[in-house]
Amino acid sequence: MNVFELVQKHGHEQVVFCYDDSTGLKAIIAIHSTILGPALGGVRMWKYESEEEALFDVLRLSKAMTYKAAVAGLNLGGGKAVIIGDPRTQRNEALFRAFGRFVQSLGGRYITAEDVGTDEKVMEWIYSETKFVTGIPESLGGSGNPAPVTAYGVYVGIKACVKEVYGNESLEGKKIAIQGVGQVGRFLCQHLVKDGAKLYITDIVPEKVKLCLSECKAEYVEPDKIYDVDADIFAPCALGGIINDETIPRFKFKIIAGGANNQLLDEDKHDKMLMEHGILYAPDYVINAGGLINVGREVEGYSKEHAMKKAEGIYDTLMRVFEISKKEKIPTHVASARIAEERIMNAFKIRKISLDLTKASLERRYHSS
Repeated sequence: MNVFELVQKHGHEQVVFCYDDSTGLKAIIAIHSTILGPALGGVRMWKYESEEEALFDVLRLSKAMTYKAAVAGLNLGGGKAVIIGDPRTQRNEALFRAFGRFVQSLGGRYITAEDVGTDEKVMEWIYSETKFVTGIPESLGGSGNPAPVTAYGVYVGIKACVKEVYGNESLEGKKIAIQGVGQVGRFLCQHLVKDGAKLYITDIVPEKVKLCLSECKAEYVEPDKIYDVDADIFAPCALGGIINDETIPRFKFKIIAGGANNQLLDEDKHDKMLMEHGILYAPDYVINAGGLINVGREVEGYSKEHAMKKAEGIYDTLMRVFEISKKEKIPTHVASARIAEERIMNAFKIRKISLDLTKASLERRYHSS
């Protein structure tokens, strides 16, 4: 594997490999873009099979964060971090404080937050070493767990999808298959049940399923059988890459709209396949932007009311995506990318003009002295 070619392919500004011998920390921080602002994105702890797999994941995730912030209208860039390790057995304060020191060394170019395998307590540990962290406990002046806002954004996004496909946004009687009932999936279930939806849930962790079933009326499905459920909507809320050559032919869903990142294994190929199968796909970085919106507010001064109101805008953003998709006969993922890239390019032009003006001013000052 040629690391530099891989980084160049995805257009990243900076990739940092972090190692701390005393704690055993092995982490990668990927900064995709800072054109719109500092790169903000969570730190994921996962038991990757190889370092190459971890690098591939962090590059894809960080690029998606750039697009997510741009589409959501936030003045933030895209970044992500991954820690190679088992969060159930290797998670400890010393390791995450070591990670915090690496974040601090970047001087604010990257701001971290929670993700798969991390939580508020982890953010508190990181906060001991750096101020460039969001999602810290409310007792420390932070916004706390971003999952409720993420779930709310997915919920309003599902309603937008239902409006597009069925002509109205009612979820009464709609069958929804939810893959992953961790924090986001579980909060999402609560919204959907209140609206009268019939839920089918799955997760690879039995304890999460048990907790969800204790809170919501739902039917449990074995993890690999979730793709075969005869439901109206599929809401992936676990890991990415689950929309692929093997799973798409099994789908009976009319809508795919969930909180997981990087749902399409191959963005160009599988978005087209969904379109050919008549399945409406809500681009993941559009519909799951609630968490970023939440922690983004923390950077500016947190207001839960403002964060929830901003998350409601995901509905209108998706409707705009669907409109472009229909008008130009392009997949929804391509349509959302155009919206993001247009905003990034406009910001780039503004920055370039500003730099050119500064350069001209310095040259005039130099030549007149």
